[in-house]
Amino acid sequence: MTSTADTALLMDAVYRNQRHFYDLTRKYYLLGRDLLIDRLAPANGAHVLELGCGTGRNLIAAAKRYPQAHFYGIDISSQMLETARSNIERAGLSGWINLVQGDASDPVAAQGFGVLGFDRIFYSYTLSMIPVWREAIDAGLAQLAPAGRISVVDFGQQEGLPSVFRRLLFAWLQKFHVSPRADLEQALTNAAAARELAVSATSLYRGYAFYAEVGPNPQGLYSPATK
Repeated sequence: MTSTADTALLMDAVYRNQRHFYDLTRKYYLLGRDLLIDRLAPANGAHVLELGCGTGRNLIAAAKRYPQAHFYGIDISSQMLETARSNIERAGLSGWINLVQGDASDPVAAQGFGVLGFDRIFYSYTLSMIPVWREAIDAGLAQLAPAGRISVVDFGQQEGLPSVFRRLLFAWLQKFHVSPRADLEQALTNAAAARELAVSATSLYRGYAFYAEVGPNPQGLYSPATK
């Protein structure tokens, strides 16, 4: 099994240079992130955690959208966190967003924040990069408040797109140690069922992206739709 130290070294190596232009390039193909942020809708005073926060792009966008909430981010890469802290400070949001270095698959990684349970937890194109991604799902569920909700957006299986596109995309992603999880929905369903939670999932952009929500109230979750 890949250790936390090994994963940290790998992520630092991958993003040591990429972090400087990561947000500029990723906005063209990390689709569905803004949908996730739109649907967070945290209540006043809610605690929102991103597992695998990278450069802080999502946290900054969410904090601007929901200034009444408190935001937290965990990332295993010290290189990415350095960039995230710089971006957050530049955005004037240091008082709204707190960061720590940690492993998203470790359920105690967020203990330093002093939050008993997070009202919203989200993964944005993170599970396709984490070697122990199922453990990362379990870790998020372990930190979820009783009435909280988890949101996930990541690469889909490209089922509605030409097969040649899928082959080229997956080969290119592999160069960056990214592996779209074919059984992501099933893994979420299994993990949620163990905690008597519901899962609602949908395919976005002809299968380019996958979006899901996990929570206690299926009526409040995302309605699957063909896009």
